[in-house]
Amino acid sequence: MSHRPVVILTALDLEYQAIRDKLTDLRPRRHPQGTRFEIGRHANGRCQVALAHVGKGNHAAAVLAERAINEFAPAALLFVGVAGALHSHISLGDLVVATHVYAFHGGTSEDDAFKGRPRVWETAHAADQIARHVDRGRSWLGGLPDGDRRPQVYFGPIAAGEVVLNSRISAHARWLNEHYNDALAIEMEGAGVAQAGHLNRSLPVVVVRGISDRADGTKQATDREQWQPRAAANAAAFAVVLAEELTADEQDGGLPMEAELTRSLTVHETTRNIATGNARVGVQAGTVHGDIRITMDPAPPSVPAQEES
Repeated sequence: MSHRPVVILTALDLEYQAIRDKLTDLRPRRHPQGTRFEIGRHANGRCQVALAHVGKGNHAAAVLAERAINEFAPAALLFVGVAGALHSHISLGDLVVATHVYAFHGGTSEDDAFKGRPRVWETAHAADQIARHVDRGRSWLGGLPDGDRRPQVYFGPIAAGEVVLNSRISAHARWLNEHYNDALAIEMEGAGVAQAGHLNRSLPVVVVRGISDRADGTKQATDREQWQPRAAANAAAFAVVLAEELTADEQDGGLPMEAELTRSLTVHETTRNIATGNARVGVQAGTVHGDIRITMDPAPPSVPAQEES
């Protein structure tokens, strides 16, 4: 098991509490600049989690993500919370796990139109594979209240900007649909966190969002129906299992395999390349190239020709 923690960041207090409810042995840690983290363990596992509340917006998320990375040198960074759905087939309470994050506000305003200059960050391949493994395993559903509808998990793009979208017909909504119509959800922090991970040796970043509204003008109604805490709880249940798998993979994955390959090569310190029969090698026998020694095999004994009967 990796000793490096996973950092989980949230924007809202209810998102923070949803993660906190999944942890045990919590202890505080204060950054010199005042940011307060809580460090605990997944209640059903061994993964260490460093949890922090960053507030709304990509800028704050980027700054505090950078701060968390420097403080903990984590195995991965997760941003977990709620979002608005941009497609009607995604239900309230479902999850969207980002395959990539669009920072959609970049652009240039010209006489004829606003022309987008987006930035995009893809989720690291290994982290994406682990997230899909967690979804297929369905064990994370055990962390949800009995009787609730089992949420679906969707993998796809997430749009991250600086607005709360609550319309399907506004100019902003039409522009998003025209230029980012493959985005499954919209939120306000994923781009900042993705940028921080990218600038820190491409640290794996995964954005996990529970759908709390449909970004269609009904947000007040869904908020009254308490979909924010329900969606946050679903995202938290998935995220803590994902954190456990990410730290386990660091121990069981690529780096140990490379170490094993190195060890295997070290055990066989001398490799003999033997030319037999009529084969010849292009260098003098006995020459050593690194750990490879080239020798000549003695010619096989001649076989007398058989006499014809």
